[in-house]
Amino acid sequence: MAQCEMCGAEQASLTTTKVEGAELELCDDCKTFGTEVKTQSSGSSTSKYSTTSSSGTSNAGGSSGRSSTQSSGGSTRRRKDMFDDMEELAGDYDDRIRNARESAGLTQEELADDLNEKASLIRKLERGDILPSDDVRTKLERKLDITLTEGTDIENAEWSSSSSGSMTLGDVVKRKD
Repeated sequence: MAQCEMCGAEQASLTTTKVEGAELELCDDCKTFGTEVKTQSSGSSTSKYSTTSSSGTSNAGGSSGRSSTQSSGGSTRRRKDMFDDMEELAGDYDDRIRNARESAGLTQEELADDLNEKASLIRKLERGDILPSDDVRTKLERKLDITLTEGTDIENAEWSSSSSGSMTLGDVVKRKD
């Protein structure tokens, strides 16, 4: 049985519904919060989708051209998006900066002068009070010959909706009834 992505209810069939720009697989109770998305079987070149709201009115929408992922019995994988290709700042970036600076024999002031930045910025970064901007991160990586980012592994991310114990949108969002 499929699980509603909003409330988590187990249903035999779910409806692809667009809620605030996101396409979700929803049960009959939850689909009223959005607009039902139907794929057209005809070879229309103007629009891939036609949408019908829960009130029954129809409007042809020039949707983003993405097709929804249908669950076919087994586990489903989430779609790849732009954030999958991005690297995240390492959790120990402050230690990496401090250790590399000390091993290079530089004071915080000397490092700041070399990077054309303020010494207070280096102090805050080494304490972990602030996150480095992209250009400061690049300067630090080049000067200290370190890496402050780490890639994310998609396979380790818990995005499977097949188990009944997984989180749904309904677990996180408080509904205003």
